[in-house]
Amino acid sequence: MNQKTVIVDIVSDIVCPWCWLGKQYFDKAVAATPDIDVQINWRPFMLDAGIPKDGMPYPNYMKAKFGTGRSDKFKAMRKHLEAAAGDAGIEFHFDDIPMRPNTLKAHLLIKWASGQGKAHAASGALFKAAFQDLKDVGDNKILAATADEIGMDGKLVTELLETGRDVDKIKTELAYFQKLGVTSVPTFIYNGTFAVSGGQPPEAHINALEKASTIEAKDIMTVLNS
Repeated sequence: MNQKTVIVDIVSDIVCPWCWLGKQYFDKAVAATPDIDVQINWRPFMLDAGIPKDGMPYPNYMKAKFGTGRSDKFKAMRKHLEAAAGDAGIEFHFDDIPMRPNTLKAHLLIKWASGQGKAHAASGALFKAAFQDLKDVGDNKILAATADEIGMDGKLVTELLETGRDVDKIKTELAYFQKLGVTSVPTFIYNGTFAVSGGQPPEAHINALEKASTIEAKDIMTVLNS
């Protein structure tokens, strides 16, 4: 059987719970379409780039964002996420999250992981650390431990984080996807031609993979890399 190749660029932020749920659904779709060779690129997005470098206490962040009372929209979203988590094989512990991190460093780790073919593993580990294990994924020690967990060199990651390596590259990529029209995450871009947005169920991604397998891939990074 000849495999068809589909390139999927996943634009995501580690502090986005829909992104973790979306990743799990996407993974199920990939497992259900073994005749398609899926090549995944993780791309950065920051839901709130104004978060201080060292983050801020989660209760303070939520109070500033939603006021003293949680909005009905937020409550409905949270209820849906918690209900869907079990079937997706994940856990959310929103009430116990201690910090709202700045995710720039987490995106750096994913970028470096991509060079070793470990970006998908890095993203999954960071989502779990943030939402299930309640760790601060903006902290260098947590990022180094995550790197070790997926088979990278945590000590080297610490050194790179301390030097600020590739920060400008991440910021350029963040700006690029904003200009490309990505305004919410997760956004799954298939073969550079169409997108599936939000925490769509596996069926949506199965359909997208099958559709993309009939379309010639376009490099959405051509302008950025030129």
